[in-house]
Amino acid sequence: MSNENLAIFQIILNNLDIVFFIFLFFLGLVSGSIAENNHYKSIKKREEEFINIPVVNSGDFIDETREIENIYFVSGSCVVALDYFKMFFAAIKQIFGGRIESYETLIDRGRREAILRLKEKAMKKNVDIIINLRIETSSIGQNAGQKGGIGSVEVFAYATAISYRK
Repeated sequence: MSNENLAIFQIILNNLDIVFFIFLFFLGLVSGSIAENNHYKSIKKREEEFINIPVVNSGDFIDETREIENIYFVSGSCVVALDYFKMFFAAIKQIFGGRIESYETLIDRGRREAILRLKEKAMKKNVDIIINLRIETSSIGQNAGQKGGIGSVEVFAYATAISYRK
């Protein structure tokens, strides 16, 4: 092996930790994006399945011409973790200001998933409509409560489900 090749090999060995870090960074970024896209596909598919159950955030939609058979409390919750890549990009965005899309997608996925879980429970009870939908969010985890820190987000959806007499 020539001295020139040996020098190149030595440079590569000295910078192997940087190369390994960059490899892991992109691996995490790509796998996180794939996982998020798969979750969105799952959400969209299930939303299409439950499209026939109306959900409203008011009680004004009760059909007073029909007799109510049962009233149920239904709920659904979801915890979505925030990965380091979203926190990294959010930190950069906070320097310049503006919307933080990485957090918005986190909340959107959690909200939609919680409503779907609520609808799944309501579907088992053969309800006709879900009224007075309310959604609560809270940050949980190791970094919750620290300035700028979120470990994960819990979204809790709850409502009143009504089934009419047939």
